[in-house]
Amino acid sequence: MRLEGRIVIVTGASSGFGRAIAVRVAREGANVVIADLDETGGKETALLVHDAGGEAELVVGDIATEAGARLAVERALARYGTIDVLVNNAGVTPPERNESWNATEESWDRVIRINLKSIYLNSKAAIPTMLAKGGGSIVNIASIAATRAVSGASYAAAKGGILGYTHQVATELAARGVRVNCVSPGYMRTPMTTGERIGLDEAAQEARIESFGRLVPMKRAGSVDDIAAAVAYLASDDARYVTGQEIVVDGGYLVG
Repeated sequence: MRLEGRIVIVTGASSGFGRAIAVRVAREGANVVIADLDETGGKETALLVHDAGGEAELVVGDIATEAGARLAVERALARYGTIDVLVNNAGVTPPERNESWNATEESWDRVIRINLKSIYLNSKAAIPTMLAKGGGSIVNIASIAATRAVSGASYAAAKGGILGYTHQVATELAARGVRVNCVSPGYMRTPMTTGERIGLDEAAQEARIESFGRLVPMKRAGSVDDIAAAVAYLASDDARYVTGQEIVVDGGYLVG
């Protein structure tokens, strides 16, 4: 198992990518700190982590605040004494479905805060521990929206910012043993993309995912497990010479 004994913090792990990532790293031998506002979903993820062979610590709080980010790190250190991997996964999409350039200020700020600012705050909280121990891995979840116009302006700005943040911080920390990379999902089946969170029924969700799949050269949408696999690789020593990189997991969409 590639992550035997490692301590991994996963933000936004109550569902979707975050839940799949938490379960995958547990199967690889890690113990997981689940950081999320959704206590019910977080408890469900914790049970799945246990079923996968790992220990789970649930931290309920707003990881897009400095206090919430510090709490997740403090709880990890209190229980396990260290942090090996931080997965910055938490994210939301904008509610606007049309001209997103004139989104409300409240909507814009929320998307930027949760998608981008949270990465800065959680990394800031975790990096000192990684530096003190001589190494670690940070994996940020970006999106093909950083490269191609597939969503709202605030979402694109946030995800583009993640790429820039990843590149910059990777160069600053490379000589000190901390690797920083990101994974950019394409059209994937998640509660966010199916429309489940906005109340679409099952038939409408399936139709939506099928329409996304037709846009992809592989002719299907991806799964949360595809993203979890990429994250597990970047978190592991298999990627020990990989930093500052973006792994695009999109079934060939960007090059199609």
